[in-house]
Amino acid sequence: MARKRTPKNTTPTETPNPIQPEPELQLADLASTAVQEPSAPEAPELQPTFVERLQQQRGRIIAADPFGIAGDYEAGVRLFESRRFRQMAIKFEEKPSQEVLERVKSAGYRWNSRDLMWIHPIEPDSAMTTRIEAERLYQEVRGMIRQAKGIESGQEVPF
Repeated sequence: MARKRTPKNTTPTETPNPIQPEPELQLADLASTAVQEPSAPEAPELQPTFVERLQQQRGRIIAADPFGIAGDYEAGVRLFESRRFRQMAIKFEEKPSQEVLERVKSAGYRWNSRDLMWIHPIEPDSAMTTRIEAERLYQEVRGMIRQAKGIESGQEVPF
């Protein structure tokens, strides 16, 4: 014999009365039974490429150009290298004495009025020598400016 099924949310002793009429529908009931329109399909997530994943892991890959090598903020002088233009540069916060300017000129630096700094080209055959000489000139000029300003010799602040 087949087993009778009981409707959900009822106990076996309760059975719905088939004689009861359905309640009348009100206007408020009709508004709440409206069918919701399906939402727009979401765009599939694209997986990042290998290069994009490396950039996310390592952060920014490209270095600033020109990038700072050394700086003395008390003396107001900084040393830069530009790999894009292949040049070393010395920048002063304020115009230095004539003695300092003569020393920079004698080292082969030329004034760049666009960037407001003294620049020296880096030749491929003597690149390392140019960098070493630029650091020596920076230290010498830094010392001259500190002495002229009466600042005791202290350690420079690297970038």
